[in-house]
Amino acid sequence: MNKQEARTLLAERLNDYRKLPYADLVAKIDDDDCVTVVGQSGTEYQIEVQVFWDAKPDGDIRVFGGIDDGRFLAAFAPLCDSFIVSPVGELVGED
Repeated sequence: MNKQEARTLLAERLNDYRKLPYADLVAKIDDDDCVTVVGQSGTEYQIEVQVFWDAKPDGDIRVFGGIDDGRFLAAFAPLCDSFIVSPVGELVGED
């Protein structure tokens, strides 16, 4: 797996979620999003994004994404990234 390409594709997908209002993220809780994308190299990747309460309902929301190219080892250890959104819609821990 081309890790740089995979990181870029995952970051692009998570950026779409970063733009969503808190209420829209709440609506996506427990609704896993799985898409297949093709990188510039021609490699096919699967990206899965999960949205869930970070600690307790009506609190912070964690958006977690993982990407792999379907190969045996990559599927067991995908590249992952996440971010947290507060109830007021601010990204937690990011500038």
